[in-house]
Amino acid sequence: MFKSIVTLINPFCRFTLLLLITLSVFRFGFSLWQYEHFSALTLIQTLFNGLRIDLSTIGYLLILPALFHPLLANLSLTKKHWLSFLKAYFQLTFAVILFFELATPAFIQEYGLRPNRLFIEYLSYPKEVFSMLVAGHLTTLVLTSVLLVLTLKFIVTPIIAKITRLSRINSSFLSKSVATTLMILIYLLAARGTLGHRPINPAFVYTSTDQLINSLTLNSTYSVAHAIKELGNEKNAALIYGKMPTEKVIDLIRSGTGLAETRFIVDNQPSQSIRKPVYQGDHKNLVIILEESLGAQYVSTLGGLALTPNIDRLYNEGWSFNQLYATGTRSVRGIEAVITGFTPTPARSVVKLDKSQKSFFTLASLLQSNGYQTQFIYGGESHFDNMKSFFLGNGFEEIVDVDDVESPTFIGSWGVSDEDLFVQAHKELSKLNSTNKPFFSFIFTSSNHDPFEYPAVNIPPYNYTESQLSSYSQTELARHKAIQYADHALGNFINQAKKSDYWQNTVFLIVADHDARATSKTLIPIKNFHIPAIILNSDHTTERSNNIVSQIDLPPTLLSLIGVTNESPMLGHDLNKIATNRAMMQYASNFGYLQDNNLTILRPDKPALAFKVEEKTFELTPKAIFPKELELALAHALWGSLAYDNQWYSSKNFERVR
Repeated sequence: MFKSIVTLINPFCRFTLLLLITLSVFRFGFSLWQYEHFSALTLIQTLFNGLRIDLSTIGYLLILPALFHPLLANLSLTKKHWLSFLKAYFQLTFAVILFFELATPAFIQEYGLRPNRLFIEYLSYPKEVFSMLVAGHLTTLVLTSVLLVLTLKFIVTPIIAKITRLSRINSSFLSKSVATTLMILIYLLAARGTLGHRPINPAFVYTSTDQLINSLTLNSTYSVAHAIKELGNEKNAALIYGKMPTEKVIDLIRSGTGLAETRFIVDNQPSQSIRKPVYQGDHKNLVIILEESLGAQYVSTLGGLALTPNIDRLYNEGWSFNQLYATGTRSVRGIEAVITGFTPTPARSVVKLDKSQKSFFTLASLLQSNGYQTQFIYGGESHFDNMKSFFLGNGFEEIVDVDDVESPTFIGSWGVSDEDLFVQAHKELSKLNSTNKPFFSFIFTSSNHDPFEYPAVNIPPYNYTESQLSSYSQTELARHKAIQYADHALGNFINQAKKSDYWQNTVFLIVADHDARATSKTLIPIKNFHIPAIILNSDHTTERSNNIVSQIDLPPTLLSLIGVTNESPMLGHDLNKIATNRAMMQYASNFGYLQDNNLTILRPDKPALAFKVEEKTFELTPKAIFPKELELALAHALWGSLAYDNQWYSSKNFERVR
């Protein structure tokens, strides 16, 4: 009986061992590659906790075939077909795991983490993603494909064929029952990963304040599967950060605006307030230019590389911000902050969520109700990241994208070049201006996006030192050139706009959507949330603000500068009236609330942490967490989910107060 039980479970035992070895080798290799993040202790913890995650992954993958194997592998009528199925299933399982592990290095280089929700989201846009891979990562794509095929064909397939080759088994009913029970118990326990009342999840194995170490503790198959599960749930912040009474959340976020209680004007819309503008003349036009992937690390004025001479110049021509922070690391998060003023959440951006596709507050919806013409201009396909649906449902009357650009001179993977985009934007703004009605135009660039395609232009090369050249990868050097080009195109457009008829009565905002990369040894790489922003041609005095500012403060500030009453649910400050010193940011599942150089970080299913932020180096020094700091951070982290779920961020049925 013992022999027959061992024979029955042998294929699963050997395949489990093969998967564990494979995943452990990859994890160890990635850890050596990122050795600067690890100490000997953290490496041991990563490998041990990673083993728990790997066992959980394998448990979920193998529990169903293990349930049927002892019976079907022992019947003469089903044995042949079952073993053929089992062989194919093992091959497919290994192929999926190997694919995600091989894809991991490129993903870490770009995003600083294992493949996660972003990996899944962008599969919805195969044309753009495939074009990007072919144009900028062809070597990686080919190498990954070759390694995958060769490994499967010459190594894995023969091993699996041997594993699933069984001789005739004469097993009793008892033997089959014991084998089935044994495998189900083992794989069920492995899948749960714990004897506690809740199964294992990433928070169980996160032990570091370095988010990359935490990410490497997982395997990429588990990371992606967990992300798919979250996509279906759109996690409410309260489920991962902790609960707070709704009334207290509302009180705290209201007090955080700095507004008097009498400013909140609608009972069933808790954050809906009314704010008068500082400019009291006829409504001015508004143009927002969202620059793709432009972090402060590339702007010399902000302590970065000298890649953006035009932005450096403009920093001295308007109201500019030395300490402005993005709310996230993706374009849709930047759009969410700048166009809607919505606070970041652990869920997807509202640009992609179902309840926000219609009647969700945006600058466009408010300005449209004030008689503005509203327009979105993009050099690529506007359906990407669900932008077209979101914009058309929320106040944008017209969309100009790649198909509308007249006679473009250069088209890359992501659309027309920034120069072509701005040439078209100049035409569109001139056309809008000729109607003698105020207008709002939102322009989104794309040339500074992997694979960094742009036309040949005469831009002086950056003068790298030898140590710099040796420290930057070819991808990073290509990024630098794309940033130089993006700055060149922006500078030409602003120079042209200054000579146009629409310049005189138009306020311009130039701001990045996010930084290019977000990698560090911290739970939130705050340095990579630091971005440039400049407001041009307003009545505000030319100055360089040193206050800590969030992207969500920009929409209320702009409304005030163009003379439009801000009747909205936005929590951001009007910087004309409030000298703010706080910002909030979402990095993966971590939420950060920065106030006066004190950073509170909320983590999934773990206690919050507090740090002191060094102003110039952005180094984080652990500190005691104060109750008021924790309450403010938690209230703002919870607000977005509450506002979305309860539809408290609506652009309709507002009480009109003038």
